[in-house]
Amino acid sequence: MTAQHSHDGSPGHARTIQPIWLRISHWLNAVAVVVMILSGWRIYDASPVFKGFMIPVGITMGGWLGGALQWHFAAMWLLFFNGIFYLVMNAVTGRFARKFLPLSPRAVLNDLRLALTGHLTHDDLSRYNAVQKLAYLVAIVDLVVLVLSGLVIWKSVQFPLLRELMGGYDRARVVHFCAMALIVGFIVVHVAMVALVPRSLLTMIRGR
Repeated sequence: MTAQHSHDGSPGHARTIQPIWLRISHWLNAVAVVVMILSGWRIYDASPVFKGFMIPVGITMGGWLGGALQWHFAAMWLLFFNGIFYLVMNAVTGRFARKFLPLSPRAVLNDLRLALTGHLTHDDLSRYNAVQKLAYLVAIVDLVVLVLSGLVIWKSVQFPLLRELMGGYDRARVVHFCAMALIVGFIVVHVAMVALVPRSLLTMIRGR
């Protein structure tokens, strides 16, 4: 069995890849997003954005519109405050620049080609490839758009400037739905990648 090394190079200790604050905020964000998606689907069915398109009730959450709204708002506050904590900690610890930068279109295309041909390695879980960097950055921006468009839908009168930037109340609902669809797509791909590299799941649980 090969010896594992800590950050200082001493043997006998597994190297910490994901700090405890990151793991906690990651799983809290995951819970909040899943609850918001499932309850949001129930809210959507009460007043569909796209006529004729409904979400199957069996995969929604809340049971009825009032219950779905309660779940949605509860998860919204969790996502909002935990998301701020996540962004602040990434900035002050330097993790954001260290993990996500630099990033170039050429690097993304190259790593995407390697991934599609099965030649993209995952030996070092402490480093993100260019495709992962882009995916995580898109997810972060998308979650911000979800929160902002949600504010317009919830408190349209109180946020007139934000409402106008979204193109009005009805456009904000479309933006909110499309942002939701994008984050669902991210989750599907993310779970598929974790299934292919299960060590990454253990890392996000144990940190090592």
